[in-house]
Amino acid sequence: MIKLGAVYLLAGLVFAAFSILSATDRNNPKRFGNAAFWGLVALSFLAGDHLGDLGNGILVLGLALIAGFGWLGRGQPATTSPEERRALAERFGEKLFIPALTLPVVVIFGVLVLKPIVIGGQPLLDPKQVTLLSLALAAIVAVAVGLVLLRQPLISPLQEGRRLMDTVGWAALLPQMLAALGAVFALAGVGQVIGDLVTAWIPMDARLAAVAVYCLGMAGFTVIMGNAFAAFPVLTAGVGLPILIRQFGGDPAVVCAIGMLSGFCGTLMTPLAANFNLVPPALLELPDRYAVIKAQIPTALPLLIANLVLMYVFAF
Repeated sequence: MIKLGAVYLLAGLVFAAFSILSATDRNNPKRFGNAAFWGLVALSFLAGDHLGDLGNGILVLGLALIAGFGWLGRGQPATTSPEERRALAERFGEKLFIPALTLPVVVIFGVLVLKPIVIGGQPLLDPKQVTLLSLALAAIVAVAVGLVLLRQPLISPLQEGRRLMDTVGWAALLPQMLAALGAVFALAGVGQVIGDLVTAWIPMDARLAAVAVYCLGMAGFTVIMGNAFAAFPVLTAGVGLPILIRQFGGDPAVVCAIGMLSGFCGTLMTPLAANFNLVPPALLELPDRYAVIKAQIPTALPLLIANLVLMYVFAF
C-alpha cells in the first residue's frame, strides 16, 4: 500500500535538491543560509518522525533564526531569462496550459481508477489519503509532460522551483506553521477559553447569534492568525461543537464546511496570510504591497455574510 510517507519522501527530496543547488549558487551571497533553511525543511520531511518532539522543536527554531536574522537571499538559478520565457510563451501559446490541465485529470484518475485497485488483499493507495497521493502523482506527471512539451533540461523543474522558493522565502512555510499553531492552541484549551468568554458575554439561546459568532469569529480569528486551518480547531472547539452542533443540533458537515469558508473570507483580508496576499504583489512588483488585500475585501465581506445565511438555513 502506498501511504502518505511517499509524499513526504518526494517533498523531502525536492527540498534537499533546493538546498544543494542553493549551496552551489555562487551568485547568491547568502547561499549557505538558503542551503541551511531548505536543508532543514528537507530534514523535517525525510526524518521528522525520527527526530522526536524535541528534535523537531529545535529544527523549527533553526528555521526561525535563519529567517529572522535575514540570512535568506534570492539566488540566480541557471534557468531561462525573462526574454527566453517570453519567446517560449509566444512559441507554444495555449499549449503551455497542458501541464497545468494535467493536474486535475490525473487527480481524478487516481481517485476514480486507482483508488479501487486492490493488490494482495491491500488497496494500492491508502484510502484515507487518496487525494493527496493522487495530487503528488499528478505533480510528477505534469512535470514530465512539461519537460517533453517544452524540451527543457531535466534540472529545469528543480531550478525553477528553487527560483520560486527563493522569491517566496520563509513565507512558503507560513501555512504549515500557522496550522501547527492552531493545533497547539487546541491542545492548550484555547478553544474552551474562547467558548467560555463568548457564552459569558453573548446570549447563546438564539441560533442566529450562535451562527453569527461562529462565522464572524472564524473570519476574525483567521485575520489574527493568518490561516483558517489555525482558527478552525479553536473556534470549532469553543463554539461550533458545543453550541451549534450539540445545543442546536446542527449538521456537523455543514457547520464545519461553511465555518472553514468563513475563515477563508478572513484569509482574503489579512496581511498575515503573506503567501497569498503579500507574495503576489512582490512577484508582480506592484507599488502597493496591500493591493491584493484591497482588491479582495469587496468580495470577502459579502461572501462572509452569504456564509452566515447559508449556515443558518442549511445546517439545522
